[in-house]
Amino acid sequence: MNTGMLPKKPPTDLKTVLDSEIKEWHFHIYFHQGNAEEHHAALELRDAVLRLRRDGAFIAVPLFRVNTDPIGPHPVGSYEIWVPSETFSSVFSYLCMNRGPLSVLVHPLTRDEVIRDHELRRAWIGPSFPLDLTKLPIRSEEVPLQYPSLKVGYSSKVPFMSLEDRAALGANVEKVLLKEKDAARAPIP
Repeated sequence: MNTGMLPKKPPTDLKTVLDSEIKEWHFHIYFHQGNAEEHHAALELRDAVLRLRRDGAFIAVPLFRVNTDPIGPHPVGSYEIWVPSETFSSVFSYLCMNRGPLSVLVHPLTRDEVIRDHELRRAWIGPSFPLDLTKLPIRSEEVPLQYPSLKVGYSSKVPFMSLEDRAALGANVEKVLLKEKDAARAPIP
């Protein structure tokens, strides 16, 4: 589906791709507000995330507020968990394995809140829910920084890996995969 907003061809320039990388994410845990069992499961999952954060499993910051009614674009009870890219896969994995009956909306934090972040770039763990996108601003002037005191995500001043280190890693992976018959080869430039 091309809505006219997506590039016709994905970028492949390493610097361009790394400069546009999403650094922060929201996970919204959904529960039906009239369902005491789901509400309890949502709070237990929230407490588990908080304990695991304390113990060093990942960086994840649930917002202090749990919305027992629909709020903003969210049509049911929910709460938000902010996650920097540095621990995204750990949190995603944990929620995939432990969400129980709950649905989880996952979306990036960029300047394009409505069309791109909450519609085109969103993903669901579990069944999806319709969102009321009229409740969101279309675009922000700044990337919405959360918890800059943690110095991760958009607030990090240190790149995960330099361009040179990434290029060397990629070359090494290609070399190793030459022995793997089922692995696709990168196109020759």
